[in-house]
Amino acid sequence: MINTSFLDKIAQVLIENHSGELSNMIVVLPNKRAKIFLIEALKKQVENNILAPEIISIEDFIQDISGIRSIDPIELLFEFYEVYLSVTEKSKQQSFELFANWSKTLLQDFNEIDRYLLDPTHVLSYLKDIEDIKKWGIEVENKTQLLENYIDFWKLLPNYYQSLYAHLLKKGVGYQGLIYRQAVENLNHFSKSITPKQYLFAGFNALNAAEEKIIQHLIAADQAKIYWDVDKTFLNDPYHDAGLFVRRFKESWKHYKTNPFEWIVDDFSQTKNIQVIGTPKTIGQAKITGSIIENIVKDNPDTTLDKVAVVLGEENLLVPLLYSLPSTVGALNITMGYSSKNNPAQILIAKMFKLHTNALSRNAKNYVLYYKDVLDILTHPLVEPYSKTAGLVNIINQNNYTFITHHKLMELNPDPSDLFRLLFEKWEKGSIPVLETVSKLLLTIKDNLNNENEEEKITKAFVFAIFKVINKLINYYSQHEHIDKIDTLHAIYKQVIDLAEVSFEGEPLNGLQIMGVLESRVLDFDTVIVTSMNEGKFPAGKSQNSFIPYDVKRELGLPTFKEKDAIYTYHFYHLLQRAKNIYLLYNTESEGLDAGEKSRFITQLEVEKQPNHNLTHEIYNAVLPETAYKPMVIEKSEAVMARLEEIATVGFSPSALTSYLRNPIQFYFQKILRIREVEEVEENIALNTLGTIIHETLKALYEPFIGKFVSEQDIQNCFKQIDAEVLKQFKAVYKEGEIKKGRNLLAFEVAKRNVFNFLKVELECVKAGDAIKILALEKTFERKLEHPSLAFPVLIKGNVDRIEERNGTIRIIDYKTGKVEKASVTLKTWRGLTEEIKNDKIIQVLAYAYMYETEAKSRPIEAGIISFKNLKSGFLPFNFKEEKEANMIINEEVMTNYLEQIVLLLNEILDVNIPFEEKI
Repeated sequence: MINTSFLDKIAQVLIENHSGELSNMIVVLPNKRAKIFLIEALKKQVENNILAPEIISIEDFIQDISGIRSIDPIELLFEFYEVYLSVTEKSKQQSFELFANWSKTLLQDFNEIDRYLLDPTHVLSYLKDIEDIKKWGIEVENKTQLLENYIDFWKLLPNYYQSLYAHLLKKGVGYQGLIYRQAVENLNHFSKSITPKQYLFAGFNALNAAEEKIIQHLIAADQAKIYWDVDKTFLNDPYHDAGLFVRRFKESWKHYKTNPFEWIVDDFSQTKNIQVIGTPKTIGQAKITGSIIENIVKDNPDTTLDKVAVVLGEENLLVPLLYSLPSTVGALNITMGYSSKNNPAQILIAKMFKLHTNALSRNAKNYVLYYKDVLDILTHPLVEPYSKTAGLVNIINQNNYTFITHHKLMELNPDPSDLFRLLFEKWEKGSIPVLETVSKLLLTIKDNLNNENEEEKITKAFVFAIFKVINKLINYYSQHEHIDKIDTLHAIYKQVIDLAEVSFEGEPLNGLQIMGVLESRVLDFDTVIVTSMNEGKFPAGKSQNSFIPYDVKRELGLPTFKEKDAIYTYHFYHLLQRAKNIYLLYNTESEGLDAGEKSRFITQLEVEKQPNHNLTHEIYNAVLPETAYKPMVIEKSEAVMARLEEIATVGFSPSALTSYLRNPIQFYFQKILRIREVEEVEENIALNTLGTIIHETLKALYEPFIGKFVSEQDIQNCFKQIDAEVLKQFKAVYKEGEIKKGRNLLAFEVAKRNVFNFLKVELECVKAGDAIKILALEKTFERKLEHPSLAFPVLIKGNVDRIEERNGTIRIIDYKTGKVEKASVTLKTWRGLTEEIKNDKIIQVLAYAYMYETEAKSRPIEAGIISFKNLKSGFLPFNFKEEKEANMIINEEVMTNYLEQIVLLLNEILDVNIPFEEKI
């Protein structure tokens, strides 16, 4: 018995009992998907050609009876708004956005009231009475306008319902509940018109009041039969939710007082292997599913996998699962759509909405665009290859444009393509022109794509799905022109876009079956893998999206979360009913995204374990590698050695030597491979940019004094130029970046303050009698280093910030905008100088001294740092401190010791046998 699926049994009944009149038979199933499987089951039962019965879903069947077309949710919202405006006083009318917030919930309640054939006036007046009782204690004089409006809202509900119902009927369209109510009203007429047709209802579980009435009426008139698929384990247990609905029908339906209840099966208690597997996070479940399927294929190489189903408790697991499937899976059938949220065309339209709605909210007149929004669109894969805007992207990045007016953007791209025009056309003329622009844009993108290329063909399918939605919106808006705000359009677009799923093509009867929970109805599989078995996902959990309180629902017989849970329970247990091997996967993380406790269904299986069930529970964890990260090691090839020789000829800068010290790999990337940092818009001034601005300002202020002694008056004059000079340097370095507000204004003030403080210290020195003569500013020096142990001479070349002669001593100064302490330029031993990064400042300043030594003409030299964050310490000279005495003058002994260490470092860099090894 266990091998006979439910649809096989239905096919058997059709062939045995109705073989002569199959063309008059209409089989009604819970969903459309089961139709193909039933036809396949019929094929197996017959050898000759036969006319198959008509097979329809319950929704189509109800629409046939009522003769009313189903309306989609967004169109319904628009129609309801029309009705709302017609029955609400002008002074109390709300905008579409506010209306949409509560109307969706109300429409859901109207739907339930109609599906369960309740008297709407009674239910809606009941709600108004409840609200009246809640506000009973408030004195008349204390009732505010807000409260009055609130009570009026509840009074208007019956009027909203009646008006909407009449409005939709007149148009011949309806929401699901309305169609059900009309079907019940039309039932007698329909029943008389369908002879000699016979209906067969199969595989149902939860029926609403309208469905019950229709099916019972047809059974009583001997025009229909119904076959249930319920296991006795659930039916006979009064507390088991999987049998909740069927138990009610068995007891309350008149037909079953005299007729047998068909079919009660005994499949669930048969032998089953149930493996419960817990793993952290969602991706782990996808990976485990892939390995389970791989093992199935390995154990049965000839299997077609068509009796294996993967049921995803959560749809966003679909893509990770597809990536995790083994290559041995040939055929595949996916019954779920690919979510539009990840559709590249949808992502582009969403970015356009962001760009234009932000521009309109900032300043509709100037239409100011934010650079990130612009670049997001220009670098989108559907735009970048075709828009010819690489030059524009570079201009924005190089010139630090953060906010760009629409006019400026057009100026920067004087020869725009059609694609560019459509993307950046102003959204000022209302919703329909915006939608038409988007529609044209999608057609332009479609024309750019090539049919020969498989990937581009798939992209076309995505673009077409969004194109259909946009055209649907144009259709709605042309009928409801007074709803015309871009914000409203954005809100509606976000709701509609969920309907724009892209279907997968597959062979429904072949290969592995991947589906959602609802698609699994009526179908039976030998092996079932269920993912996301966590509370809140499977079952879906409570969601009280209704104006009707729980106790009122209970009293009126409307479904509550208890019934919704029972529907999930039935689906879950039906999946397990005839399966032999079952894998239940859940997320072991109880907190965070996609998390929750282990599903109660797993606990129920463990607690109510059947004797023939072999149930195991395992936790899978990812294997953690012993080392989290392995440092890079790059051997020196001939090409690398050639490049090093080239650098030695052109010149090693002091910063290149310290970059090798900091991290040899960084040196390799920057100097050998010459990888530059990507040019990006610097929205907030970076520290190195600020440093450049201060350096350039000081250079400009002191340039007139090169070769001269600086006087008090000179420095006084410099104070007057600070503001203008800093601004000039900001403009030169930071280009179009915004410096009049925010963090950048603070950085601008910091730069001015740093220059001011520097000049202040300088002035005090001059007043104290220091004779300062400027010798060089921001000047490049070089000197060839030759040494017996070096394979070839190495040029040391670098840029010195300032060289001055102070009281007869040459002083070489390196400006640092960060904080530097005296300890950073103090050395106690020469050994290991080039082995520790803390010595980088010493290596740098002594390199400057070495380069300038020949020009000093035997005058004493000091080399050191001025730190702008430590100006109170003044000039911090390099000093060699052996024991207590500190030597600040760079003499021959100092230079000899320094060069010995630098040669060691250079030999390491130039040694072919020492690879570049990453420091972490």
